[in-house]
Amino acid sequence: MRGVSDEYLQSGRIDGERADVSVVNESALVDALNAARTGEMTDIVETIQREQDEIIRSTHRGVLVVQGGPGTGKTAVALHRAAYLLYTHREILSRSGVLIIGPNDDFLRYIGQVLPSLGETGVLLSTIGDLFPDIHAAGRDTRAAASIKGDQRMLAVLRAAVRAQQSLPGPGVSVTFDGYDLAIDNEIVKTARAAARATRRAHNLAQRTFIRVALDELAAQHARTIGSSELDGSPLLTSADLDDIRHELELDDAVVRAVTAFWPQLTPQGVLRDLYADPAYLRKSTRGWTDADRETLYRPSAPRPADADLSPADVPLLDELAELVGYRTDEADRAERARWRQQLSEAQDALDILTGSAPQDLEDDLDPEILMAYDLIDAEQLAQRQEHSQYRTTAERAYTDRTWTFGHVIVDEAQELSSMAWRMVMRRIPNRWMTVIGDTAQTGDAAGSTSWSDVFTPYVANRWRLAELTINYRTPSEITDYANRLLPRISPDQKPPRSLRSNGIEPYAVQAEQGDGPRAAARLATSAQWPGLTTVITADASADDARDQISPIDPDLAVHAITSSKGLEFDNVIVLEPLDLVSGSPRGLSDLYVALTRATQRVIVIHEKGLPEDLEDLPAGP
Repeated sequence: MRGVSDEYLQSGRIDGERADVSVVNESALVDALNAARTGEMTDIVETIQREQDEIIRSTHRGVLVVQGGPGTGKTAVALHRAAYLLYTHREILSRSGVLIIGPNDDFLRYIGQVLPSLGETGVLLSTIGDLFPDIHAAGRDTRAAASIKGDQRMLAVLRAAVRAQQSLPGPGVSVTFDGYDLAIDNEIVKTARAAARATRRAHNLAQRTFIRVALDELAAQHARTIGSSELDGSPLLTSADLDDIRHELELDDAVVRAVTAFWPQLTPQGVLRDLYADPAYLRKSTRGWTDADRETLYRPSAPRPADADLSPADVPLLDELAELVGYRTDEADRAERARWRQQLSEAQDALDILTGSAPQDLEDDLDPEILMAYDLIDAEQLAQRQEHSQYRTTAERAYTDRTWTFGHVIVDEAQELSSMAWRMVMRRIPNRWMTVIGDTAQTGDAAGSTSWSDVFTPYVANRWRLAELTINYRTPSEITDYANRLLPRISPDQKPPRSLRSNGIEPYAVQAEQGDGPRAAARLATSAQWPGLTTVITADASADDARDQISPIDPDLAVHAITSSKGLEFDNVIVLEPLDLVSGSPRGLSDLYVALTRATQRVIVIHEKGLPEDLEDLPAGP
């Protein structure tokens, strides 16, 4: 027995339900909405409403944009749509997989059990920061840096950064071959570079053409150095001799190194690291930029792991560079062979240990009566038993393959994605069958979206459709009456969703002493002992300090920076210093709107500096 729900058939409405909003299965729905939160989202199978069900079952095969204000069930609808599509299109999606992109790790943990509870496990959950294999972008950007990195201008910068690596030699560059000095001059490199660029292949893939043409030119130069016959002026070397010289040049490591210095192998991480750390390289790649914008990107290199300072905004740039740089398949094969050799060596070591521990006192012509592992299996067979790649799920294989293309992609909190992030997402869904969940009134990222048309028209023309959710199931009207005051200044044309319920708990404000705001929040939460989950939401810049002050008083009280609270919900929310939220970002009003609408029961605003003008009449609390 998991629960009991009664459906009342008599006239009238149940307690807490507003008369101006029509729903089905009212009692079960209100019970679910009033239940205390556990930190994990649950399914809504029993309480799905008509407008939600229409979206879940939509047959649209382009981009379906689900626009809805806070608490309208956008995320739940998206997850149930994923389950519906996986069931309906099992054959297709079981092979290609479904990708769900969320705004942060906390959000992915929050929704992580919904699909398994519906019987679906073959889905990859990821943030933008984790979508590039072997990279976990945990660094932090300033809002200005994140905005610039997300701007479409970065595409030209990255292209220029790669081309800048295709350099020309200075005067006097030469290499010794067969006792002769061969000059690597501008003409040779320009000829080879033009041929490589003419292939229109990615940088690393075009390197082979560059090397071949450059060595042809050096072979011809070597032939001219040797000279011609004094009798008739004919070349001393035949075409076969030239072929031999080319072959010998290819085998000469010094020659190849000298040539490839002007068209080196690149990695996305290396290009991005050098771009940020080298002022001259940055200036060359950002022609037309202001010094202030360049300074925002500049980051001195440090002796840390390659991805230690990478931020989520860097990951789409890495993905773009991976396209520009390219991956050579023979390099991938070499890496796979090296991995296999390592596995084989480890298996042989294991067998050697077993062999060394075998009985050594047997007669030469006698065999032991007990068979040992090394009698039945060799190193290669043992290594093969450890090889599980053929048993990996679709999601596991997709996670390690940057070029994997999915059958369907769902993006939650999609309004936060930058132009560069959308390019990264679109590479993974060439069929453009997507479900996009968001609310442009909640856009907090300066590089995020305020128009769905601007985002999708360049990719799918008119193959995108807008569906709207109009009922706020999460937030009581007592809270939304205040939060919705912000909408005219955030998104004047947007109509707020109607709150389904009223709970009689009015929001209130608490004036804290200077410097005591976080501690006041902790004392209030500790003394109140509200049922359910309670969290403090603060500006990004204040979150660490708030945690340091709150933890000694109430170590269990969670503190969320505004960016990490996107998509989450709590029973009780303490909004700390709203003016800092407003001033902390060019879209600070959207951040405040998000903070106020995370609660399912009550909101308390604690401030030291005063209240924003839209909340000035918030009642003072105890």
